[in-house]
Amino acid sequence: MAELFSFPNPVNETSARTVAAVVAVLAVVAVAFQQGWLLPVLAYGFVARALTGPTLSPLGQLATRVVTPRLPLSHRYAPGPAKRFAQTIGAVFTLAATVLWFGFGQHTAALVLVAVLTVFAALEAGFGLCVGCRVFFVGMRLGLVPPQICEECRRVV
Repeated sequence: MAELFSFPNPVNETSARTVAAVVAVLAVVAVAFQQGWLLPVLAYGFVARALTGPTLSPLGQLATRVVTPRLPLSHRYAPGPAKRFAQTIGAVFTLAATVLWFGFGQHTAALVLVAVLTVFAALEAGFGLCVGCRVFFVGMRLGLVPPQICEECRRVV
């Protein structure tokens, strides 16, 4: 069971950016066309990736097993704990948006959360800028994240 809830370390940036690109597209569709049914789909993906990495995420599996191996480029890697933190932030945003949409009928508030998430996903996909990772590194610098959580992150900070 512990293996199921493990997270890859390091994380292939190509796979992460591929997932982020699809998330960004889905989030744009959800916001632009007010498609609330996409919110639980996005939320499931983030929760699955935060808990198990790509293991229980169909999008994670597609990115790591199908797309990334076929791309003819040199892959970079990032510390897993920072990426897991970023996925957790995505889970919080999409779960909150789902509850706002379906639980309280607050469609505008839900779409604002997803719009913010769209910006984060687009930055990751397009420029390799992981906002959640940056927040994680700032947390380490401020002493909010213990160094033993991510030894290799100390070199990034």
